[in-house]
Amino acid sequence: MITSERWGLPESQFWLRGERPATAVQRDPDTDGAHVYGHAEAVSVLGDPRSYSSNTSRLQPQMQEFVEGDLLQWDPPEHTKLRRLVSRAFTPKVVAGLEPRIAEITRELLDRAGDRLDLVADVAHPLPSIVIAESLGVPADERELFTGWVDVALGGTEPEGSDSDPEQRTRTAVAMFRKLRDYLTEHADERRAHPREDLLTRLVEAEVDGVRLTRAEVAHFATSLLIAGHLTTTMLLGNTVLCLDAHPEHQARARADRRVLPAVIEESLRLLSPFASVSRVTTAEVELGGRRIPADRPVSVWLGAANRDPRRFPDPDVFDPTRDPNPHLGFGRGVHFCLGAPLARLEGEVVLGQLLDRFPAFGTVPEDPPRFRRHPSLTGVQRLPLRTS
Repeated sequence: MITSERWGLPESQFWLRGERPATAVQRDPDTDGAHVYGHAEAVSVLGDPRSYSSNTSRLQPQMQEFVEGDLLQWDPPEHTKLRRLVSRAFTPKVVAGLEPRIAEITRELLDRAGDRLDLVADVAHPLPSIVIAESLGVPADERELFTGWVDVALGGTEPEGSDSDPEQRTRTAVAMFRKLRDYLTEHADERRAHPREDLLTRLVEAEVDGVRLTRAEVAHFATSLLIAGHLTTTMLLGNTVLCLDAHPEHQARARADRRVLPAVIEESLRLLSPFASVSRVTTAEVELGGRRIPADRPVSVWLGAANRDPRRFPDPDVFDPTRDPNPHLGFGRGVHFCLGAPLARLEGEVVLGQLLDRFPAFGTVPEDPPRFRRHPSLTGVQRLPLRTS
């Protein structure tokens, strides 16, 4: 069993301790908004962009400069147009074509790590950043630069035991996002003048009905792709390995039949959802879960809690890859369903397959336990030493 006591999971996410919310929707006394914990209620919010806007930056003036081109902040019909443009540059065929390179990078990283493996530092952190960087066409010697900005922006490098001030965290994030935006804008401008065979060039050249992305839209979307593609896979890999360590019977089953790996990944996404929450803003007064929420109020949709709603998932705290169906919300739902989900799933399958092929057994080290990120809405390990025999 994976518990907060055993693994030191984030204390702010009470469902990780097996606790249940008193109600599916709860009022936030500080904002007069709401926290959504129920699965059906979360699906309702995520499926209704007219009532629940993704443009949360209007409640955070300091983030307004990053809205242009940020798929996560746009609503239909503008979001629909932008997603169509981006999708043409990031097709399933493009993702599938990355598998040989993902496998090659994984082998190189595991070879370099040797016998004592920290899954995050040695594989789960560098792999997605290398894949995204190569896809975008970012120079190899600059990868650590921008992944460092991403880690700082999302609180991944906070000292263990620290509780940073929310306002300071926001200021830090804004500064890091500016660095990423300016960096990628410079590269996008270079691609306009000198096209290459890379994703950044495809974003620059993508066109639907005669419309192309602006400079800011290209930079902001590439920034979103870096953050989501880099961080989601890192946390997905660590969380899935923890699940297989805590449940050796499922690790043995995966060793015997690699075809179960997709289901293993989906169940880990449900049980330990990397992005534990997403935010929306009401556009008018709404009623949800028997509660009225005024217009222009923040709504926090706790995907991690919804994925453990006993009304939707029997034995919700149990890791069970045989769940069928498994309608988890680990990648969101609706118009904002994670565009990078196919890539994250592919990277997960490749890495887990190689771990199972290479090592007769793997698991956590009791005297050197995992360390989880302290971010209140992220669920994933920051450090994961593994024994490999």
